[in-house]
Amino acid sequence: MKNISYTRGTGLLEVFLAKLRAGKANSFISKEQRKGKILDIGCGSYPYFLSNTNFKEKYGIDPALTSTNIENIVLKKNDITKNKLSFRDNNFDVITMLAVFEHIEHNKLNFVLCEIRRVLKKDGVFIITTPASWADKLLHFMANFGLISSEEIHEHKHNHPREKIEGILAEAGFEKRKIRSGFFELFMNMWFTAKK
Repeated sequence: MKNISYTRGTGLLEVFLAKLRAGKANSFISKEQRKGKILDIGCGSYPYFLSNTNFKEKYGIDPALTSTNIENIVLKKNDITKNKLSFRDNNFDVITMLAVFEHIEHNKLNFVLCEIRRVLKKDGVFIITTPASWADKLLHFMANFGLISSEEIHEHKHNHPREKIEGILAEAGFEKRKIRSGFFELFMNMWFTAKK
């Protein structure tokens, strides 16, 4: 896997950060859920997370996929901000969106989140990781020095604080009492879980 790129652009810490995000997401997934289906939205040009999680069925979508032929993973090129998800209602036990939320224009978030909620099973879990709002300037600084991908960082559309993201999830139909959140990576990133 030496020459595989997980994101657009390059950065010395990209693989390390992808591993941290994958580890955080995996920590929220139960043994029972792993017997079902997972969908990773914005899985990257190469689906690192899906390749490093155990599930009966794995699906990923991203407009930047470089290969859709990876064993035991169903991959589709799709831009979720422009197209509905091509899956039936109540289909997935887990849906993940790792380092993607901040790339979606604010006025398209409700459409995207409503689609996610539609294809998520009852009692299924939606997992998000996104940079903390205070870390934006630091991330741009790190990108300028080649530590993280400048292509990815400069494409961020917003850097909402935790409370605002919880409100956006609630507006899309996720019950506030079923939304949890916190910080990781030295408080530079946030995680959210929302149960349907």
